[in-house]
Amino acid sequence: MVTRSTMAVILGALLTVSVSAPTATPSPRPQASMITGSVTSQPIGHYQFCRELPGECHSTRSNMAAPKVTAAGWKTVRDVNRMVNTEITPVTDEELYGQEEKWAYPTTAGDCEDFALLKRRILMQRGFPEASLLITVVRKPDGEGHAVLTLRTASGDFILDNLEDEVKPWYATPYRYLKRQATFDSGRWVSIENGNDVLVGALQ
Repeated sequence: MVTRSTMAVILGALLTVSVSAPTATPSPRPQASMITGSVTSQPIGHYQFCRELPGECHSTRSNMAAPKVTAAGWKTVRDVNRMVNTEITPVTDEELYGQEEKWAYPTTAGDCEDFALLKRRILMQRGFPEASLLITVVRKPDGEGHAVLTLRTASGDFILDNLEDEVKPWYATPYRYLKRQATFDSGRWVSIENGNDVLVGALQ
């Protein structure tokens, strides 16, 4: 027979366990899209690229919503990323041009930003809107600067990278995001306000 005093001890123990047990805290859901800030400095290589090819740097239709990408469209994106990564040999600007920094459309070889330029042009030729294809400057975990192509979609921002054949959501990459081309003008750049959060989330 359980006495009142015994029952009190049991209830007290159960209460202690329930209070002291850690509560599960769900991980914060990553932002599907980058949050951009004010206009910032244009990379010197892109500035020189715009001077040489002014038609590449102009106002765009920034009021367009990010497009919904169909299954066929995603196949095109993945195919273009893989194709350019396969056909272009990665070399530094110093090796190729004898310059520390030069942005150009590659034919057989190029630096990371050249990969991004070529992917952007091919996807535009295949019907993707210019304002949704934005060259983006990031910092790798080792501190080295790097350039990738961001594809803005209704489902979020995705990254085409010459170091990775898989097209991934921006928050699933190991980079710190610094700045990217503005949606309203391909010759101007804006800061990325939540870029620091991505590196932490990607490495967890």
